[in-house]
Amino acid sequence: MADRIAIVTGAGSGVGRAAALALARAGWSVVLAGRRKDALAETAGMAPSDARTLVVPTDVAAPASVAALFEATKRMFGRLDLLFNNAGTNVPGTPFEDLTYEQWSGVVAVNLTGCFLCAQAAFRMMKEQNPRGGRIINNGSISAHAPRPDSAPYTATKHAITGLTKTIALDGRKYDIACGQIDIGNAATPMTQRMQRGVKQADGRVAVEPTMNVDHVGDAIVHMASLPLETNILTMTIMATKMPFVGRG
Repeated sequence: MADRIAIVTGAGSGVGRAAALALARAGWSVVLAGRRKDALAETAGMAPSDARTLVVPTDVAAPASVAALFEATKRMFGRLDLLFNNAGTNVPGTPFEDLTYEQWSGVVAVNLTGCFLCAQAAFRMMKEQNPRGGRIINNGSISAHAPRPDSAPYTATKHAITGLTKTIALDGRKYDIACGQIDIGNAATPMTQRMQRGVKQADGRVAVEPTMNVDHVGDAIVHMASLPLETNILTMTIMATKMPFVGRG
């Protein structure tokens, strides 16, 4: 894997950090993208001493910033073998009728448009490079399957990611570009700390939910990324075993 190059967006914390570090431990060179330069640098400092990393502060919702990310990657490494399209955002749980346009559009800009911009830039680079091809992994979510209460913007964007993933997987065939999606449920990150205090359930109750070690998500990304391009995991659901997802809500 020493000659394999990956970009991880949202690499400054949580799932993105876990995935970036897992890839670095597996021998990948990793470009760390995200809004906070200090957090990205902290991730880089946690990588093995012999790992090759590149920190590129990036706003995935801004086309010029995304273009600069991929230009920096090409300039440093010459090619791209993997994009983990992970960056995302959310708003506090809000009743549907109370959502503002700004809340809605802000989540769509990062979770959906940002994912599109990065995937398109990766697609173009993978199509033109030699050897041709590569892999894109989009971060869906359990919310790509079923919503939580009061979560319209996040859930809508994550459902849309599934359509985007399948379209890229189809359109990428002729260029040896594989595309898959990982749907994560209750990985223990700063974003999920609230689950230890209790979160709203479908029936209106507030209940504590089990979580899982986020490192297992990183390991799953490495597995998906390590497959030959003739093989693709189109969708993978990785979740805390006892979380209230499977069954009646």
